[in-house]
Amino acid sequence: MSDADVSIGVAGALGPAAIARIAEAVEAAGLHALWVNDTAGGDALAALDAAAAATSGLTLATGVLALDRRPAREIAARVRDLPQERVVLGVGSGATRRGALDLVREGVAVLRAATTARVMVGALGPRMRALAAEEADGPLLSWLTPALAAEQTASARTAGASASLYVRTALDPAATERLAAEAARYGSFPAYAANFSRLGIAAEDTVLAPGTFADGIRAYRTAADEVVLRAIVAGDEVDAYVRFVEDAATRV
Repeated sequence: MSDADVSIGVAGALGPAAIARIAEAVEAAGLHALWVNDTAGGDALAALDAAAAATSGLTLATGVLALDRRPAREIAARVRDLPQERVVLGVGSGATRRGALDLVREGVAVLRAATTARVMVGALGPRMRALAAEEADGPLLSWLTPALAAEQTASARTAGASASLYVRTALDPAATERLAAEAARYGSFPAYAANFSRLGIAAEDTVLAPGTFADGIRAYRTAADEVVLRAIVAGDEVDAYVRFVEDAATRV
């Protein structure tokens, strides 16, 4: 299997202007894509608008848009003017528990009918991963060890889909404490805690720290079709993210 593409992920809360600058750096570095999380206080779709205007060929993705907060028809309307061949719409069920599969299935169908963008589904459990592989372009995976990522990617490929994988990553030793806090935060969320327990791993087993990056990125690049380095930096200055991008590009 060939090595996976490497992309960068950031939070939408950074704002469109900052994300446009980061997108320019990602494209200049020759990395595959920029993924923008639709985080509280941010707007991933506004960020994609700004990033599209600042770049010429970079793949632009959302990871993920919660369909309980952003109806699929609203998403489709907002991305209509973006270069569809460059857009990946990562969607998920958000806080929905009962009816989550139906919500995502219906949302994927709407987006497929209304856009020509690729559609990926944020998926933890086996039923959502199966839906992602069978009805969308594949699952967006996260918080997995390389071995588990390889197993879940293989399952997606069996259905003719591909798998992208988020990996929380710090390259600057000054960001190590923040990386540990991010792992602890996700480990405290009930849905993620249950998934970690089911898989027999801990959140900290799935991150890339400065001292483990070289070996870890090699393992992850053979485990998925795309590895998204979710950038963890010491502070949220744009220059820190640009340095992350440039550093990552020299190491992969």
